Amino acid sequence: MSAPAIAFTVEDTGIGIPENKIQQIFQAFIQADGSTSRRYGGTGLGLSISLQLAKGLGGELVAASEEGKGSSFSLYLPMKPQGQDAALSPGRPVLYSSAPVIVRKGSGPQPIDQPPVHDDRSELNPGDQSILIIEDDLPLARIVMDMVRERGHKVLVASDGESGFVLADSFRPSAIVLDVILPGMDGWQVMQKLKDNPRTRHIPVHFLTCMEERNRAMTMGAVGYISKPADGEKLQAVFGTIEKSMQDTVKRLLIVEDDETEAQSMVELLSEKGVEITVAVTGSRAMELLSRESFDVMVLDLGLTDMSGFELLEQLCQLIGTVRLPVIIHSGKDLSHEDERRLRHYAESIIIKGARSPERLLNEVSLFLHLVEERLPAEKQKMIRASVDLETVFDGKRILLVDDDMRNLFSLTNIFSEKQMVIFEAENGRKAMTLLKEHPDIDIVLMDIMMPEMDGYTAIREIRRDSRFAELPVIAMTAKALKGDFENCITAGASDYIAKPINVDKLVSLLRVWLYRQG
Repeated sequence: MSAPAIAFTVEDTGIGIPENKIQQIFQAFIQADGSTSRRYGGTGLGLSISLQLAKGLGGELVAASEEGKGSSFSLYLPMKPQGQDAALSPGRPVLYSSAPVIVRKGSGPQPIDQPPVHDDRSELNPGDQSILIIEDDLPLARIVMDMVRERGHKVLVASDGESGFVLADSFRPSAIVLDVILPGMDGWQVMQKLKDNPRTRHIPVHFLTCMEERNRAMTMGAVGYISKPADGEKLQAVFGTIEKSMQDTVKRLLIVEDDETEAQSMVELLSEKGVEITVAVTGSRAMELLSRESFDVMVLDLGLTDMSGFELLEQLCQLIGTVRLPVIIHSGKDLSHEDERRLRHYAESIIIKGARSPERLLNEVSLFLHLVEERLPAEKQKMIRASVDLETVFDGKRILLVDDDMRNLFSLTNIFSEKQMVIFEAENGRKAMTLLKEHPDIDIVLMDIMMPEMDGYTAIREIRRDSRFAELPVIAMTAKALKGDFENCITAGASDYIAKPINVDKLVSLLRVWLYRQG
């Protein structure tokens, strides 16, 4: 530490830790016994949580060890308070993570009249084009700010998520450049608030971050996503994408639907000034149009006459390459488990969304076309609000939480109790099966994978063997976010998957989708 500190050291004379394992032990759920179905043993969370607490206090936690001789752990804490910067940001209940979490220091939202760098907020006039930069790396923010000005736009800068959202709501910028890892409210939460707000949901957002979650960003309605480090060429590409989105041009929508009556109903629902709609009644006609014209969004019925929607998606992947076209699956029936699995195959190259109701369809199309909600007819605004405001979907629903860590159960229970859900708890797969048999009317299951006695994979397979639970939504959550985990969970029979550390907003959104599908 650069500042004077006091150290607390704990030593043991145990078996020691190999040098190449020192850093790994700070990762949650890392133990000598790495099997997923252990009968005994700790949770493997202690050091990970201690590291978070040390960082939150402005300190450090350091380990040293020699095999066969023992280990020492030293906690360094600053001698003097670090001011507000050392305070942990208030937030939702903590869900203990699967990887070491570095608790970010933050001083709360920046006052709107005190920009972190000298931007143009005091000089903005009505009609000025402006770009909002939400980035806590101020040297990078200054570089981006200079590039914005060079391109003739005014600029706003926020260094935390809360301030960024306030600026967006107050100034209505022409576009936003958004980082994910921010103090307080992170970029995903900012994006969700922007898209839930009728005054800001149309603003084009481009992600600029060190995280690799492109599909998540694009599915939320982002116009682009690049990973740091960002050189001049990457940043120029960002502004090319943003400026294209800022242009007040006609938005093009392709509807692929073989039922002409249904297609006409969608045209009537989605017709707006500045939106050009083209209808294709066959898959081959759709591919012909896509091969020679550009579209902003495609609405697709999976049950076409000449080819399946899946075949069309396969051809589309080969045709568009790296171009990411939002595809909204419009189906009057529930998608089967196999349909869901096949759609996820294309989700890496195509933005896949589902919309069964007219409200959901209007909401998704207007989101990806970046239509200004306030300019839509009052009836359509009401439909969009009805689609966005889905909190009532949780009321009275019965959820089974399965996790062997009581802290996770406590946090999850707090979250879902606030949403008026009826909660059942089990600490392993075996008890979960017992509860399901006693309460077959449970609406949804949130299943941890790493548990004693019966792990999550086994429990999910057991659930699917019972015909009563063939369509029961089961969301798997695992502490090992490895490449094959997603496929393993889906193969076992999970409906969906979320990795730890759990993003609460993402989890709630996931449950909302599955409960909505259940009706």
